[in-house]
Amino acid sequence: MLEFTVAVCAIVFGLRFITSFFTQASRVYRPTFLRQFYLLFWPLLCMSVGLPFLISFLYLGTLSAYELVLLTALAAVILGFSVPALILHAQYYAHNLRTTLVFDPKHNKLEVYEGRVLIPFAQRDLLRVEYVTCRSPRLFWSNYNFLRLHLASGEVLVLTSLLTNLAPVAEFLRNSHLEARQRWFCLL
Repeated sequence: MLEFTVAVCAIVFGLRFITSFFTQASRVYRPTFLRQFYLLFWPLLCMSVGLPFLISFLYLGTLSAYELVLLTALAAVILGFSVPALILHAQYYAHNLRTTLVFDPKHNKLEVYEGRVLIPFAQRDLLRVEYVTCRSPRLFWSNYNFLRLHLASGEVLVLTSLLTNLAPVAEFLRNSHLEARQRWFCLL
């Protein structure tokens, strides 16, 4: 299974490298397979390596106390690292599945589409911008962060890291009452 995963990754990244010569840098961001693969690589790798060992729980009656303690610790580590990232990914995916972000800082352009409908706002319409990031940079879910744009109309737009790296967008909005916050777990 690991060999298959490495082969698929090599093919995907090889095709991505080859096609990068023929494409321009995109200014339109949607939840794509490669972005999701980037965010889910370590949690899924942890699950794929550790879950076969957890099948030993089926032989619960034949395990010694020492084996049971080690197996429980392994299960806690695997699930403790992977499940929070999977929960965040599912929540972000459900929230930004139909969202499209058009971001071009050189032309002072920031547009958000829900489905095919443009949500109109200008920078003066932003009352407050919350940029929430993970407190620890070394956890599997540390790449998950989001921006909340509070508009004068009362509407709140949420842009998640499933669309793109949000640090340049937050930098672009730094003069719009930007509030940077850090949490251990960036639930919406």
